[in-house]
Amino acid sequence: MSAPLDLLVLGNAIVDVIARTDDAFLAAQGVTKGAMQLIDEERAETLFASMGPATIVSGGSGANTAVGAALLGTRTGFVGKVRNDELGGLFAHDLKATGVTFAVPPAGDGPATARCFVLVTPDGERTMNTYLGACQGLSPADVDEALVASARVVYLEGYLWDPPAAKDAFRKAAKVAHTAGNAVALTLSDAFCVGRYREEFLGLLRDGSVDILFANIGELQSLYQTDDPDVALKALRDERDIRGMHLLGVVTRSAEGAMVVKGGEIRQVPASPIRELVDSTGAGDLFAAGFLAGHARGLDHVASAKLGALAAAEVIQHIGARPQSDLVALAKAQGIF
Repeated sequence: MSAPLDLLVLGNAIVDVIARTDDAFLAAQGVTKGAMQLIDEERAETLFASMGPATIVSGGSGANTAVGAALLGTRTGFVGKVRNDELGGLFAHDLKATGVTFAVPPAGDGPATARCFVLVTPDGERTMNTYLGACQGLSPADVDEALVASARVVYLEGYLWDPPAAKDAFRKAAKVAHTAGNAVALTLSDAFCVGRYREEFLGLLRDGSVDILFANIGELQSLYQTDDPDVALKALRDERDIRGMHLLGVVTRSAEGAMVVKGGEIRQVPASPIRELVDSTGAGDLFAAGFLAGHARGLDHVASAKLGALAAAEVIQHIGARPQSDLVALAKAQGIF
């Protein structure tokens, strides 16, 4: 029997290649600032050759959340696919070193371990170009039913909706979790991702597949096809699934903090103060990590959102999407723990 978990994350197993750049470079490369776009291996090699000096660190949205939650004392596991290459070994080592359970066998052949080229402009905005590589090989066979059933919350990365086999793994995990009486959370990941799969994501909310939704306000506006953030929040507030149950919605609004939406009520939580915005990569991932870690400790939704805001504030004050400070110590200093 697998050891019980507080949180199991399904996500793309990606190594981040992070470089500072400027708007002129983005324009020259023809990429949309602040967005994530998928690229093929040839484009990945071309972009890497054009970039300036880079920092290579393990990343991936869901994996960042798993690491953040583990560093907050949460029993956490991760399900994702790498190749048995150098970057795949780096990714697995970094996860396990933070205490995250990661036992999915690497692919022995096929595409290389995924890479995300993160271009950070002086305003701290990040633009991502992702080569999915081995990520696309994640399949239902990689989902350990006993591990899923042991986790109080299964957290699903919206980016997984791109590869068809990973989508099936996603559905399997949600079904197993609910059969075991556990909760399923979904992060919308990216407004462009929402644009590709809007109806399918709404279907997941409405057919009872998802209990907790994480989104930033732009993603939520894309989901409900509105330019008005208040209209989007109201639509989420009124959203019910096939059982007539309200979702728990957690919506981030950058410097304006976050909103917790539950049972027809919207609660606002302020952002944690920072000294300097260096790199916004991973802000939403670490917010989710903090919220879910608070949830695992039995904190109420507002206190959990405050922990999420604290974790997000830590990660945006340095390059890279993994925490560099003691999050538990920070939470204790703020009186959250």
